[in-house]
Amino acid sequence: MKIHQYTQTIKWTGNRGEGTLNYSSYDRNYTIEIDGKDNQFGSADPLFRGDGAKINPEDMLLSALSSCHMLWFLHLCADAGITVMSYTDTPVGIMEENPGNGGRFTKVILNPVVTITEAGRESEANSLHEAAGKKCFITNSCSFPVAYSPVCQTI
Repeated sequence: MKIHQYTQTIKWTGNRGEGTLNYSSYDRNYTIEIDGKDNQFGSADPLFRGDGAKINPEDMLLSALSSCHMLWFLHLCADAGITVMSYTDTPVGIMEENPGNGGRFTKVILNPVVTITEAGRESEANSLHEAAGKKCFITNSCSFPVAYSPVCQTI
C-alpha cells in the first residue's frame, strides 16, 4: 500500500473590517494556495451569499470527480488500444439542503462525450466508464452514488 499526502492553504479573504460580527457582515471569499501552482479564488455559491464569478466548493467537488474519472478512463482506453481523440464531460450534481442542518450531495451523474478513432469499439469504450469509476480515487471517497451516461462516437 502506498500513502499519498496532499496539502494546501485555504485563506479566508472576506473580512470587510468587522469580521463575522453578523451573518451579513462578511464575504464568503477565499484563496486556495498550493505550492508551485496558480492560486485559485473561491467563494460560496450565490445561493449562500457567495460571489457567482468564483468557483465554489460544490463546483470543485464536481470538477474533482469528473477529472479523476476522465484520467482513469483515458488510462484504461490507452491500455485497451482505444485511441481517444476528445473527451468532454458535463457533470450534474444533485445536492439536498436540510435547512438548519446543512446538506449533502445525493448523486452525481457524469455525462462524458468521447470521440475515438476505432469504429465498432464504441460499446467497449463506454463499458470502460464503469471500470474507471471503480478505480477513481475521488469516486471511491464519496458517500453518494456516481452514475455514468456516456456517449461515444468515432471520427
